[in-house]
This record gives sequence, C-alpha cells and structure tokens, in this order.
Amino acid sequence: MNRDLVIGMAGSGGDGIVSAGESLIAACATEGYHAMMTKSFGPQIRGGESSCRVRFSRAPVLNPGGALHVAVALNWDDFLKFGAELPIDGNTVVIYEAATGVDPDDLPLVGVSPAEVVAVPIGEMARKSAGTDKAKNTVVLGLLSEWFGIPADALLRGIRKKFEKKGEKLVEANNQAFACGSDYARENPLMLARSVPLPAKRNKKMLTDGNDLCAAAAIFAGCEFFGGYPITPSTEVMQFLTREIWKYGGAVLQAEDEIAGIGAAFGASFGGKKAMTASSGPGISLKTEIMGLATIAEIPLVIVNVQRGGPSTGIPTKSEQADLFQAAFSAHGDVVRPVLAPTSVADTFEVTVNAFNIAERYQTPVVILSDQEIAQRKEVIDVIDTSKFKIEERLLPGASDLEDYRRFRFTENGVSPISHPGMKGGNYLGSGIEHNEHGDPTASGRLHAKMNEKRISKFDPLRTDNSLFSIEGADNAPLALVSWGSTAGICREALRLAGEQGLQVKLIVPQLIYPVNEDIYKRFFAGVEAGLVVEQSHLGQFYRLLRMYVDVPGGIASFCRSGSNPFDPAEVVAQLHEKALEIQRRSADTRVPQE
Repeated sequence: MNRDLVIGMAGSGGDGIVSAGESLIAACATEGYHAMMTKSFGPQIRGGESSCRVRFSRAPVLNPGGALHVAVALNWDDFLKFGAELPIDGNTVVIYEAATGVDPDDLPLVGVSPAEVVAVPIGEMARKSAGTDKAKNTVVLGLLSEWFGIPADALLRGIRKKFEKKGEKLVEANNQAFACGSDYARENPLMLARSVPLPAKRNKKMLTDGNDLCAAAAIFAGCEFFGGYPITPSTEVMQFLTREIWKYGGAVLQAEDEIAGIGAAFGASFGGKKAMTASSGPGISLKTEIMGLATIAEIPLVIVNVQRGGPSTGIPTKSEQADLFQAAFSAHGDVVRPVLAPTSVADTFEVTVNAFNIAERYQTPVVILSDQEIAQRKEVIDVIDTSKFKIEERLLPGASDLEDYRRFRFTENGVSPISHPGMKGGNYLGSGIEHNEHGDPTASGRLHAKMNEKRISKFDPLRTDNSLFSIEGADNAPLALVSWGSTAGICREALRLAGEQGLQVKLIVPQLIYPVNEDIYKRFFAGVEAGLVVEQSHLGQFYRLLRMYVDVPGGIASFCRSGSNPFDPAEVVAQLHEKALEIQRRSADTRVPQE
C-alpha cells in the first residue's frame, strides 16, 4: 500500500496553479486524509511564476516530502525556476503541457530519467471544454483525479464552492473542464498508477495555515490590539485580525510604516491591553529600537517574525531560518529577549499562546520566529482542544502597592506590579532611559547594574522550563538530531526512517530557542557521540547559538543550507549513516593493539 502521494505543479501567473493545489488539499481534508500544501512564487511576488506541492497520506504528514511522485509542468521555463523545491527522480510521473513542443524523450531535466512522461494538450482541452485557457488548472484536477485515485466528488464539491458565487455558468464550465481531463485520463491510462487508499475513519479536522492560526491564537490569548504594516509573508496575520478581532472587542491599526506599527502596539500594551505586531526580517530591523524600549520599560509585547530569505529585501517569497541572531541579539545593551518558534501549522497555536503568557508573566517583548513555509502552507490538522490552555495576565498592583507606587520595585523574582494609565496612584515614567524603582532617570552605575540584574534574572524560571521542548527516541541513543522551526518536521520523519533502518537516534526540538535551557541540552547530549543540527541557515545560526551556552559533543556537526533549498528526510538519514560509520571507525581505532 502506498504510504503517501506528493504532487508538485508549476506554471505562470494566471494559470491557477495555487488554486488547483488548494482544491486538492480541500478535497483531501473532506475525505479524511492528513495533508499539507506548500506554495512558492517568484521573487516579484505577483505576476510571475508560481508553484505548489501537495502531500497527502492516511498517516500524519510532518513535512512537504522529498522527490515528487507526480510533477505537472504547464510551462517548463517556470517549472525549472523552482529547482530543488520541485525535485524529480526516477519514481516521478511527469505530466506536461504538450503545446510546449518538448519531446517526451528530450525533457529539460539534466541527469534525471522520470518513471513515466506524459504530454497532454491541457490548454487545448481547456479551451474546447470551458472556452478559456483559465480552466487549465481544472483540467489538471480531472487528470489527477482519474490517474491517481483522488475522489472526484470531493474535488467537484470544491469547484462548486469556489465558483458558485460567480454564477452557475462558470461552475458548469469548470465541471466540463474537469470532465474533459478525467475522460482523457481514462482513455489514456498510465503505466505506473499510484494512489493512497481512503482513510478507514474520517475524524473531524481543520484546514488552515500558520498565519491564520497565529492570529486566531492571539485572539484566544486575549490580544486586544494589533499594530502593523503589510509585508510578505506575514501580511495574512494582520488580514485575519482585521476581519475577526473587532468581534472580541479588539482593534487593528495598519500604520504608515513598521516603526509606527510597533509603536502603536507598545502604546496599547502600556495602556493595559495585550498587544502584538507582525512583520518579516526587513520590518523587524526597523522595529528593533522600540523592542529595546519594551525591554527597559518592561512592557509585555508579542512580535511575530515570519522569516523569509535575506539579507535586506532578499527573497520575499521563500522560507529561511536565518533571523535567529536578529531575534536574539538585535539590541544594544545587555538584553535577554525570549524567542519561540513553531514547528508546524498546528504548533503555531500553542506557541502563540505561550508567547503571550510569557510576555505577560515576565513583562517583556517576546519574538515568535515563524517562517514562510509554516506561515503560508496549508495543513489538515486535528481540531485544537483549547481547554488545555491556561491564559495568564500581567501582575497588577494591589492597594498597598499603590500607596507608594514603585513601578520597577526590586522583587524576589524580578517581576514588579505594572499599572496602566487611569489607575489611581499608578502614575509612573516608562521611558527608554535607565531609572530607579520609581522610574526616575538615573546615571548611577550601581543602580544600572541592579536594574540589569533585575531584567535578566527574572527569566531564570524560563531557562529551566522543560515543557517547551520535545524529545523523541531512546535516551541512550549514540546519534542525535537537533532541529527547530519548519525543519523539525523533516527531522521527525528522518527519525522514523532512521529507526526503520536500524539506526539508534534521538531528537530534540525546542519551542523555546532563547534564552538557552542549558540543563536540558546537557542531559540530552549525555552519551551522544555524533549527530546533526539541521537548519535552513547558511551560517548554521542555531548550531552556533547552542555552542555559546552548551558543551556540544565534538561529533555533532552543523547540517545547514541557505533558504529556498529544502531538506529531504532521506538525505538527513544518509548523513546519520555517515555519522554512525564515524562512531564505528573511532570504536575500531580504540581496539587496535598499540605497538
């Protein structure tokens, strides 16, 4: 039985490639499959080439998968621009537009021989059945449904839902295009058919993406204000909140720029409201000064950074994990700023709630390091059980505190009661200058040292919070994997594959990236002889961050690469095999008799 099916498609803007992918994953969701869809665009964001890949399975889907089982190319120039994002190998069935004029024996795939190649007159079929080239994506859905066993009823229901508001005529045209594709596939069967049997049981599921779930979690956590500015690939957070937060008494301000956006969020939090902003790397650079202000003024604030390719404007439409140093260290002075990272769409809900709780508990800015893949990919996930979450609120001053209110009073745990404007007796100066307990400016070196200690030591409980980590595999495994963010799903599947191949491996995935929990890594690395830190960053930023605080075993290597170059679980396993051989060679060397 086939475990899963991975379908990748690419074409020009207007070909409806992403729309076809959304129809596929929606059909998978209604049929009870686990599924994931990623989408990718050219650097111009709009009007250029676009692609998507959909992976569905009866079992949970942890990542977009490796080489495609099915590749659909409406235009070879566009398809090839996505390179490693749409890899083809000897098991791939390639379907392409016959009008490209490329001979099936002469595909522009250097060094690769697909399992089967089919040229289909997709554009001609769309014009004949629906009267327009715009129905090419629907023809493709008909082909895929018949050739690969994707339930037609579910796809047709999705087509109706998508087009019924535009009129029955358009619905019927797309139905005809779908039937044309299905009929063609039936009359021209593949030599290598592949399908995934329907799930035995259809549990209720959700189809959503990381940005929408982040925004929904913010509302659930009590967020009442969002201040921001649109930037790819984080804009959907603001769009969701604009539609929904007012229903819960909140407000959204789309500011004139990134600085004004975080400034407004800071002001809302100073005024007693839970607040958030969201951006990507270039926007976070602009927000840094006010993030520092939130640190010294001890103001709760959640900052979402949906990472994309950098530096500078970089690659706006591609995922990367290279903003870690920026998140942890982009501050002047001695600053500790908590950084959390989701590992999947579903995980984004919990991470966002935790970020608000940590911000309120410690009166601090907190960064959520999402990335383009998690933020914009769609996943079929289980319905979230919100009853398991506890929502925390900031520590307010009591009557005795307000008799002689000292906003920055030194306390045993470093957290001082925080008032808000209008609270009688709670006035204080919350500025960016160093201050005494009342908030009055000071240039005292002694007070500055005490305030630094207050602001930093209050995170001691967070540094030992093991609930923010996931560890899998045998405790005594000699091989280790460390990963975070969107690459964690790759490593979770690699862990399973490695076990099937007889390798003894364990995996740690942190939700809390910074400050570093030194104790949990010390215990995790005990007995480990070799392994990998896997991340999508040219410098291997997380590997370097760990080595700043943790005695990482010498056999642990950085396995990293720049964004837009995804990992395959199989190549992670191949690297683990190499590490296992290294251990064996070292063991053999110690047994060689010495002369």
